[in-house]
Amino acid sequence: MLSVDKTENLINILKTLSAEYIENEPMKNHTTFKIGGNADIFVKVFDKKSLSLLVSYCIENDIDYFILGKGSNILVSDDGLSKVVITLDGEFKNIEVNGETIKCGAGVALSKLCTVALDNSLSGLEFAYGIPGSVGGATFMNAGAYGGEFKDVVSSVTCLAKDGKIKTYEKGELDFSYRHSVFSDTGEIVLYTTFSLKKGEKESIKSQMDDYMFRRTSKQPLDFPSAGSVFKRPQGNFAGTLIEKCGLKGTRVGGAEVSQKHAGFIINADNATCKDVEELIKLVQKKVEEETGYFLEREIIFLK
Repeated sequence: MLSVDKTENLINILKTLSAEYIENEPMKNHTTFKIGGNADIFVKVFDKKSLSLLVSYCIENDIDYFILGKGSNILVSDDGLSKVVITLDGEFKNIEVNGETIKCGAGVALSKLCTVALDNSLSGLEFAYGIPGSVGGATFMNAGAYGGEFKDVVSSVTCLAKDGKIKTYEKGELDFSYRHSVFSDTGEIVLYTTFSLKKGEKESIKSQMDDYMFRRTSKQPLDFPSAGSVFKRPQGNFAGTLIEKCGLKGTRVGGAEVSQKHAGFIINADNATCKDVEELIKLVQKKVEEETGYFLEREIIFLK
């Protein structure tokens, strides 16, 4: 846990910012896995200046921090987090539409962004409909589905650098690749993402979005808490296919289970702990590597 002095001093700083904070906030309330102990301090930040001041203070005082989106791709320790968890609200939930361009705050849910694009007859984001994340998190990891990725539609990203300055990366500087962006390496904080889309027929866009959503609901275990796809796609194959081939569907450790509906998902079937999920992931990796030669690399992030 953060020391009493560090906590008191940090709270005094937070009281001067455009922010709200909660001490000892259960992280299971902020992750789609519904797993995780308490964060020492959980903060909603409402503008760029406050975020910059808070991050600078944390860096200068050797306080760990983590920027949380919708909590859809993380597994949090049962012991909680001795750090400041920051989520972006206020101005970071703004969306601006200008012709075929959308500038979107990092705190916006992907479903909201896709709906705004639909309302303005803009095509290109249909693949993202139903991904349970935020624009900031999806930009950070170059989220993708059904043959589309963020790299296909992002034209620029504005971020907060560790020196407290605001900077903008243009498309060619973003170093997008499979589940990777320049921010994966720099640790800079995504603030706004600008998308370059194309005019389309609203009915056609909606039909595509509905089709993707139907595929999700019919093939993915959305009725249980999970963190989405646990493993990255191995070259030349699919994680779910390999896991199923090894007969691991339904395999359980404690309350964690390899989904019987989609083997690429691990679900919180019955009050699973972080330890349950970790052990199940290791079991799956070991079995798949032994039987197929493929090592499945984790896609979800462990937070401890």
